[in-house]
Amino acid sequence: MLRHRAERVVAVAGVEELRSPLFFYQKLCMLHLHSMQIPHGLKQFFTFGILQARACVFAGSFFILLFLSNHIPLGPVPRYDFLFIGALLLQIILIATKIESKDEAKTIFLFHLIGLFLEWYKTQPSIGAWSYPEFSYLRIGTVPLYSGFMYSAVGSYISQSWRLMKLSVTDYPPYKYSIPLSVAIYINFFTRHFLPDIRIFLALLVVIVFWKTIVHYQVNEKHYRMPLVLAFCLIGFFIWIAENISTYLKAWQYPNQIDRWSIVYFHKMSSWALLVIISVIIIFNLKLFKEKHHSPTTALPPDDSSTTPRTSG
Repeated sequence: MLRHRAERVVAVAGVEELRSPLFFYQKLCMLHLHSMQIPHGLKQFFTFGILQARACVFAGSFFILLFLSNHIPLGPVPRYDFLFIGALLLQIILIATKIESKDEAKTIFLFHLIGLFLEWYKTQPSIGAWSYPEFSYLRIGTVPLYSGFMYSAVGSYISQSWRLMKLSVTDYPPYKYSIPLSVAIYINFFTRHFLPDIRIFLALLVVIVFWKTIVHYQVNEKHYRMPLVLAFCLIGFFIWIAENISTYLKAWQYPNQIDRWSIVYFHKMSSWALLVIISVIIIFNLKLFKEKHHSPTTALPPDDSSTTPRTSG
């Protein structure tokens, strides 16, 4: 039975995926899981976990770099520079091993630029939202270059999830609503330091604009669905957990963490949720643009009663 499943896995996999060693490791884990005598619901849950772990390959590897940077001798290399060089090598390895596609790498680079500019602004002495107190050569003013990779990790996770779980979206709002909203969210990250913070108002707008939007995904070829607003909140929550781990590993420091580490304020989760919204909108529109110019729209699954066109990864 396992052999039959393995042959089927190879049959449905794309050429690029088959070149990735991580693809086979992922599928072996899933095949072993299917051979276990456990309830179907648990199998689906654990398979979902495997796919999520696979989607976090860059973020997880970056956490390993953060941990190692605090526990291995780096000689004359500043820790922040070690992190930048390490993250850059990670990206090269992921592309070379086909774990990450070239299109995904371009998207991640875009997130790096967006995040780096935000980091530069937030770490200005007049703003002081957080800081990078350690010395480094590879930096632009107050911000080390590696900091952009933390935003790239978010983009990488969303891009990988989109492909691995065959994500698709129905009832997506028109550009005239989604794009200005994402721009307003990004601008508010800057203006909130000298103008009223309107993140609550923006969050309400997100709920209104994306209220009907549903994200569809697959686990073992079974279709599931979730409100996109709920997905925003869940991803924002887990990024907040990752932020606590990152600050504990001294990736950066908030003002209340300079003397000793303390948990990141919970309201920061709303900022990450809003950042996730920007990320999803960017990735969705890029994939929609590529789909319109390179491939036909993916049809709805047989068990879906909706007639709204769907965009899939």
